[in-house]
Amino acid sequence: MRLKQFAAAFLSAALVLPTVVRAESIDDKKDRKEAEIPVCSHKIGSIAVEEPENKWWESAHLPSPEAVIKVLVMKSQCFTLVDRGKGFQAAERERAIAAGGDLRPGQNIGRGQMTAADYVLVPDVTSKNGDAGGLNVGGIIGGFVGGGAGALISGINLSKKTADVVLTITDVRSSEQVAMTEGHASKTDLGWGIGGGWGNFGGGGAAGVSSYTNSDIGQVLILAYIDAYTKLVNQLGGISDNPRADNAQQAVTMTKPGNMYKKPNGKGGVVRKVDVGMMLYPTGNKDGIWWEVSDELGNTGWVSSVLFQLSR
Repeated sequence: MRLKQFAAAFLSAALVLPTVVRAESIDDKKDRKEAEIPVCSHKIGSIAVEEPENKWWESAHLPSPEAVIKVLVMKSQCFTLVDRGKGFQAAERERAIAAGGDLRPGQNIGRGQMTAADYVLVPDVTSKNGDAGGLNVGGIIGGFVGGGAGALISGINLSKKTADVVLTITDVRSSEQVAMTEGHASKTDLGWGIGGGWGNFGGGGAAGVSSYTNSDIGQVLILAYIDAYTKLVNQLGGISDNPRADNAQQAVTMTKPGNMYKKPNGKGGVVRKVDVGMMLYPTGNKDGIWWEVSDELGNTGWVSSVLFQLSR
């Protein structure tokens, strides 16, 4: 009797255990990987995704990674995403129609409405050799980024299904490269699969994302970019969350002759004369219509804003 009870218990365990193990090995890993995409408590600024010039994805028979990166940006909520791709081109067409006077009244489409990109995010891969065992493609030949910012020996190997990628963020106003991270993934990381939310992501980039989710090397690249983006967000503590104010002020150009004074309202005496066409650099201090500026010789003083315009 005891033998029959033991056999029944063993058979029951054998039928149940595989289902539990399989659920943990796929579902739990998938949830953990998707949870790696960090979420910010507030937006740091606006960002545009820019394709690298080398178009490395064509060698891997994939579309541009722009759509993949946009998904990461949207999921993380760290930046306001501004479109400078196909969506922007469509918007420009609408603006051209408006400028031609063909839209109905009250459509509210015109100049001065677009959000500027505070930062530009560039997704790339790197290459160190030709590797006869696979196909290595990359855009940073020689293995260096940003004039010696760091050596990167990586790439994409189609036969081994491995990918090493790099993400860089550049400040639009200063052109400074403010963050750079590397990401790595391999075929062994694919046991969890890519979540359905990737292929169903709304907007113009959905088709590009689905092309990545439908191939092993595409999924490996997604994982590598998740790795790099996670590291990137962890570096964002060093990035200004008010880049418009914290960067140097936009230069101004004199449109009328006048004087630079020691104090606002034309007080304190004249520092120097300022001529038409002269470029001056605001310090950020203002008093009514009076702006504190400096010239290229290091002189600092106050000039009436009615005498100049923002340099273009």
